[in-house]
Amino acid sequence: MLSRPIPGSTGEILYCLPSPYLPHPATGLLYLPRFIAKIRYVQEHGKLPASYAKNYKRGCDRFLCLHLGVEPDAVERAVREAGAEEAEVDRRFLALFPSDCRVAKWNRELVQKGMTEAGREFLLQALTAMGCADRVGQIQSVPDLIDFDEGRIE
Repeated sequence: MLSRPIPGSTGEILYCLPSPYLPHPATGLLYLPRFIAKIRYVQEHGKLPASYAKNYKRGCDRFLCLHLGVEPDAVERAVREAGAEEAEVDRRFLALFPSDCRVAKWNRELVQKGMTEAGREFLLQALTAMGCADRVGQIQSVPDLIDFDEGRIE
């Protein structure tokens, strides 16, 4: 039987966050809906659990922003100022982001995060800490690791 993460090994889990593989409807960018959901979670609850706060506006959030040439704070501000209206969020993003978001380039880079030698070492360490070293090779990328930790990969 395949191993499952040791409960609590990565801290509190937010099952309400979408998969990093979910594309943003207006741009097609993978991971963007997840960053938006984290921004809204902070807006509603004041902060993220420690297990997520350590990478908020860093990690993949920041990599996405670097790809787009925008600051994470600008994305956060656009979401906060738009409120709950998805069309307004989209309008603000289309004004903030470059006209060519190089969607295919970003999406390819995201799904390959963790596939370098250093990335494979990171995945091994993370899976070992989760009690799931037997899953190395099956969990092949950082987005896979996120989905695995949040229960979307059995």
